[in-house]
Amino acid sequence: MPKHSYKRSARVGEQMKHEIADILMRKIKDPRIGFVTVTDVELSDDLKHAKIYVSIYGGEKEIALQGLQSASSFIRSELGRRMTMRVVPEILFRFDRTVEQGAHIMELLHEIEKKQEQQPDEMEKKDPEHA
Repeated sequence: MPKHSYKRSARVGEQMKHEIADILMRKIKDPRIGFVTVTDVELSDDLKHAKIYVSIYGGEKEIALQGLQSASSFIRSELGRRMTMRVVPEILFRFDRTVEQGAHIMELLHEIEKKQEQQPDEMEKKDPEHA
């Protein structure tokens, strides 16, 4: 039997990520959820448990997570219809903070850039001979 380049759980997780994103976009009408992006799916090796990482834009994040958790049984049943799996994994939603952290880092970099742009102007004011 040939070795796969990566584990089955990773392949199934990637398919689940696409299916869950589609379900959230087309089937879920819960107003608590709002605009949600599925960023990652972490599946156990036995494919019985899945952590679904989501980023939530706007709205209250905790309320959106509650909405997602309450829709998890519907999402599982939809996954069962769409994917050929013996057992559809238990779903647990988690908030993915990497998008927020990335935005914060970009904000800090822009602040540093602005300060660096202002420093040459201040140097010219202090020492007009070298300008």
